[in-house]
Amino acid sequence: MKGYIQVYTGDGKGKTTAAFGLALRAVGAGKKVFIAQFIKGKPYSEIDAVNKYIPKITVKQYGLDCFIYTQPTAADITVARTGLAEVAEIVAAEKYDVVVLDEICIALYYNIFSVPEVVKILATKPEQTEIIVTGRYAPNEIIAVADLVTEMREVKHYYTKGVEARKGIEF
Repeated sequence: MKGYIQVYTGDGKGKTTAAFGLALRAVGAGKKVFIAQFIKGKPYSEIDAVNKYIPKITVKQYGLDCFIYTQPTAADITVARTGLAEVAEIVAAEKYDVVVLDEICIALYYNIFSVPEVVKILATKPEQTEIIVTGRYAPNEIIAVADLVTEMREVKHYYTKGVEARKGIEF
């Protein structure tokens, strides 16, 4: 079966959730999944669930304890660049049917690596591998090589009323 490149972007909630949902569906169909989480380093509930109950999904985080809100540190850059190199090897090895590059667009937004570096990985995608790219600010070059692009648009969000992220819902 031919694999495609999907992008989930936009300022609305649900990009990572959609990627994890697709990963769950893929495993249900007998596929092996690798999820690379860039920027994120905290123990999110979806990772706990995968590690406890879904051994055919491998998740590896390439971020530190906190999400980047200002400028990335040297340590942020090192961890993310290590992840990009590992992802390139993973895609080339054809070990996984689905590869999720969660928040890679945010890493690009912060110039942790270049758009051509990511486009090169996408261009070397094996025919049968599905790659999911997530994160706000998807660059036009990524959108151009994608086969499917979904933009999550925030219409209304309770955080504007002071609701903090809730375990099991937002993290």
